[in-house]
Amino acid sequence: MSDTTIRAYVDGVGVDVVPPATVIDAITAASAELAAAVAAGERIVTDSRGLPISGESPLHGGSIFRVLPARLRAS
Repeated sequence: MSDTTIRAYVDGVGVDVVPPATVIDAITAASAELAAAVAAGERIVTDSRGLPISGESPLHGGSIFRVLPARLRAS
């Protein structure tokens, strides 16, 4: 890690990304497969409080995210 990176945690795994970074950048650094599932709507991202957060949100150092299965609603 350096002064030019942002440290975040995705499912308990520490990742370093270069600013300006977004939530999806951190997820991609942890797992390209998870990032693809988020982009496809198969998974959602929550913050450290368990609240959903957009993958396009700006990343802040020390952020904690969980990637969870998306619940599909019956139409």
